[in-house]
Amino acid sequence: MQAHLAATDLACRRGERVLFRGVSLALGPGAACRIAGPNGIGKTSLIRILAGLLRPLAGTVERRGAIALLDDRHALDAQLPLGRALAFWARLDRADVGRQARRLGLAGLEDVPVRYLSTGQKKRAALARLAAQGAPVWLLDEPLNGLDAEGALLCEALVAEHCAEGGIAVVASHQVMAMPAPATLALADFALPGPA
Repeated sequence: MQAHLAATDLACRRGERVLFRGVSLALGPGAACRIAGPNGIGKTSLIRILAGLLRPLAGTVERRGAIALLDDRHALDAQLPLGRALAFWARLDRADVGRQARRLGLAGLEDVPVRYLSTGQKKRAALARLAAQGAPVWLLDEPLNGLDAEGALLCEALVAEHCAEGGIAVVASHQVMAMPAPATLALADFALPGPA
């Protein structure tokens, strides 16, 4: 099955305020899309709508292929050592998370409880799980937050490889991130002023 992600005329409301209206996109195998805009405009909300975690005020989303989400919720049990926390996801996803964890510089940290890891190490662990899942559609919300320069380069390489293999990547990031020929969706173009 080929990856496909499309949205038609999406609108999003937070509380009494409509953040955006009329957002559409269509992405096929190998496509990358950068979601741009200032804080509070709805980038995270759009990612969550595309993932199926948030219902849009209006519009539809069509997905073909499994979705993998990377956001600030790393979904790692803080009480477990990193190796056991990743092993949980390896069993659930039926994936070799360990290989990706080594690639992302986490070798030697398997016995360290997740709660003692740095923000960047937790982000690397979340990236390892994302890369190992095998999901054709990646939704990344601020994937570079907490990463040092080396970690950012590894993240960019993972996204480039994913798209080169026919995957789709949608990235919301305030930081400059190298991506393979991305389309840009500027949410400011769809924003509505004030309460609606």
